Amino acid sequence: MAAELPEWMLPPRPSGWEADDLDHWPQAPRHTELIDGVPIFRLSPQRSWHSRLVDNLTFSLQQAAPDGIEISLEMTVRLDKRSRPEPDILAATVAYDPDRTRYLPDEVVLVIEVVSEESADRDRSIKPFKYAQAGIPHFWRVEDEPSGPAVHVYELDTVTRSYVATGIHREWLKVAVPFPVAVDLGTLTP
Repeated sequence: MAAELPEWMLPPRPSGWEADDLDHWPQAPRHTELIDGVPIFRLSPQRSWHSRLVDNLTFSLQQAAPDGIEISLEMTVRLDKRSRPEPDILAATVAYDPDRTRYLPDEVVLVIEVVSEESADRDRSIKPFKYAQAGIPHFWRVEDEPSGPAVHVYELDTVTRSYVATGIHREWLKVAVPFPVAVDLGTLTP
């Protein structure tokens, strides 16, 4: 016997969910993402480490970002008609808009995923692939290592539409692109 889904979980069309449906789906849990037409719900609570790191890295990036770069957390990016992931942090080249519900790939210069147990596969493989295919120039992945946070930095190869690793940063994150940043990674979590 198949379990019945609540009516609010049924897609509005036979072809499934589309990225713009998230703006008209009030029953969906907070932080719902869409990957290839499949809704992704955050099922487990975030660890305190994840929350603290995201907050402190967001603040550090806001302090470093030049005029014209907006740092946001937990906002979706409409990659295509059927995908709208929610990176933990992003940097965009558009002005703050209090009514914004999502960004477009050509507005985003950097996406950051902070890996958690429940999202590890998506954060390490599916999302970077989708971000690269959409043309987002920079991707950072933050891992929780025994010695502290490690930031894996990638830059888009525009010919292959794939990310190329440019470094793994432990202790200090020092990069020049997409804008100059120097962050003592030890200060991001207690």
